[in-house]
Amino acid sequence: MRETSSRVLSLLALLQTRPAWTGTELAERLGVSTRTIRNDVDRLRELGYPVDATRGPSGHYQLGVGAKLPPLLLDDEEAVAVAVGLRTGAGVTGMEESSTRALAKLEQVLPHRLRRQVNAIHSTMSKGPDNTGSNVKDPEVAPGVLTAIAAAIRDEHYLRFGYEVPADAINAVLADAVVADGAIDTNGQAWSGSRPEGWPLLVEPYRLVSWQRYWYLVARDEKGDWRTYRVDWMDLRMPTGRRYQPRPMPDDDYTDFVLRDVASTGWKVHARITVFASAEEVLSRIHAAVGIVESVDENTSVLITGADSLEVVAVYIGMLGLDFQVTAPPALVTHLETIGTRYLRAIQPKPSQDAN
Repeated sequence: MRETSSRVLSLLALLQTRPAWTGTELAERLGVSTRTIRNDVDRLRELGYPVDATRGPSGHYQLGVGAKLPPLLLDDEEAVAVAVGLRTGAGVTGMEESSTRALAKLEQVLPHRLRRQVNAIHSTMSKGPDNTGSNVKDPEVAPGVLTAIAAAIRDEHYLRFGYEVPADAINAVLADAVVADGAIDTNGQAWSGSRPEGWPLLVEPYRLVSWQRYWYLVARDEKGDWRTYRVDWMDLRMPTGRRYQPRPMPDDDYTDFVLRDVASTGWKVHARITVFASAEEVLSRIHAAVGIVESVDENTSVLITGADSLEVVAVYIGMLGLDFQVTAPPALVTHLETIGTRYLRAIQPKPSQDAN
């Protein structure tokens, strides 16, 4: 009986590794007859794991969709990879608790030799901060929100949601004069230009994009224009159940679209930086989608970029390694004056203690 149980588990593991197996292939892998394979398939079905069988010359077995999750039978390398990923992966904000539960279940059943490998990697490994990080707190997005949006994209259903831009983001945009007059209504609930209009909004959702610790939805609005929406600013309404006719973005350019749109309109702090170098030189030092570069002449260009804090924008500018001039926004000019003075003090010799 123990041999049969072990073989049935091995059969289940094989069915999980690829979409289809012939009876002969399974029999050869497990060293049994095709009749035994048929019997073991019946045992899996009795346990509640549907196995679909296709007859004929191209006949095969395939693990079907059931009412419960079958045990995931991982080989050694897969088990270690999943455990390390759960411990060290960035994951989705809001999923920390579920990730911890999944890791606890996995580590509980890991053989001692594999648990030692996972613990060794974890105890000897550190993750440095991302060089594009921020001193602004990460927004939290409920996993259920991402799941609902993803389902609407998959099913090609219209998505309806409220969209409210926080007051600090509105004030930053207005101060930076990035959007035209009247772009934001009195409640901060609608944008024009590259921002959404209407409350609530009805869109055709196409892609979720994760970037810089934020989640964005790329969608077509009711006018058919492409938009980006911060997921943590969205308030989902009841599913519409209405299908739309897909009109995908050319060249699958969703990620670059988000980067370009956020660089020009989506940050709390925006800046137009005059750089004393050609546009080609500036573009060679940044990702073309992170900032918009306008050519002035052979030796001058303008970089339009932003971030969620003055400190991060200042870091970006310094990392260019080129001479530049900033005249707006005023808060950024003041911040650069402050850190410039701080840096100058750092290299000035201190008065000698023996001067007296």
